[in-house]
Amino acid sequence: MRLLAAAIALTLLCACAAPGKAPTLVEGRPGSGLAERVANSAAADPASMARALRRSLDYVRSKPQGAQAFGPGGPEGTWAELAASLEHMLETLPRLGDDPGLLEREFVWREVSPEPLMTGYYEPEFEGTLESDPRFPVPIYGLPANLQTVDLGTFHPRWKGQSLTCRVEGGKVLPYFTREEIDSRGALAGAQTPVAWTRDIVDVYFLQVQGSGRLRLPDGSVRHVLYAGKNGHEYVSLGKVMIDRGLVPKEEMSMQRIRQYLREHPDEVTDLLNTNPSYVFFRIADDGPLGAMGRALTPMVSVATDSAFLPLGSILAVEAGLPQPGGTAEPVAFLGLAQDRGGAIKGSRLDLFCGAGERAEFLAGHLQARSRVFLLLKKQDAP
Repeated sequence: MRLLAAAIALTLLCACAAPGKAPTLVEGRPGSGLAERVANSAAADPASMARALRRSLDYVRSKPQGAQAFGPGGPEGTWAELAASLEHMLETLPRLGDDPGLLEREFVWREVSPEPLMTGYYEPEFEGTLESDPRFPVPIYGLPANLQTVDLGTFHPRWKGQSLTCRVEGGKVLPYFTREEIDSRGALAGAQTPVAWTRDIVDVYFLQVQGSGRLRLPDGSVRHVLYAGKNGHEYVSLGKVMIDRGLVPKEEMSMQRIRQYLREHPDEVTDLLNTNPSYVFFRIADDGPLGAMGRALTPMVSVATDSAFLPLGSILAVEAGLPQPGGTAEPVAFLGLAQDRGGAIKGSRLDLFCGAGERAEFLAGHLQARSRVFLLLKKQDAP
């Protein structure tokens, strides 16, 4: 352990990049009927919204209630105060349909600045098996036994909240294997039994980008493939790589366009996928998909945030334009709940869970728009 600690100390300058400037929250009024639109959206399916709120409340209640819930740029607020906001939203929910003005009267609205970029993710479905089968040659790996995650805060307070993912080999601390080393050089072959197999390495890649998916087995049953961990390397956007190389015009870029290009250029698949060194590992479960809180996600409600800024359990009012076939956008306003996080979700950026199916896949592949986002907190004088 002393050798491990010493080696980690030597690699900190490489492993821990200085964080960027944190976004901020400014108190303001929603205006233009936004509060009423958000209230009406929440009241449209109160049972589903109530279940989602209870999942957030269960998580927030599990945190140390006297500790600060928000990081730099956020308000002074404890986990207990965040729980009180969720409790009040649950109490208010049945009345929003008749009195949508309650949302503005009884909650403080703090707008996220700068204006967040909102993207989307979904739960892809693909065929596979839980046992080795020549029809399904591509492995889906579980969390490797030799992958270690070290809490750097135990070495020095300045590194609180940061971690290092690594492996120890020959007495040396090394970065964990990259995508190229795993998929193209067989770094885990023979040492790690996959948790499942499928047909197409591109399906596995997009499964890793989305963070979870549905595996349809040969008998027709479905199992959930859930996030278990990652290799610690920085995520590199394949879409950006393809734009930079002139393979796809920026204005055409989408998840569907990436898939089309890879289908039409199979000889380039390996090289292109390997430009992203980040690699995600999975586990198989009967229920899902689960967010970072360990609880089920709700389509078009659950949002992934940077929890260093907007902690899990935060209540968000969101105004954005959802892409439509034909290139138009539908303006929407809805109540979102911070229930997930992602490796590429930093600062004020949001990632909306769009669900499963063709519509969800379309939204996740095309949603990339600036949005107005407010954090909602219960007013102190609210009943």
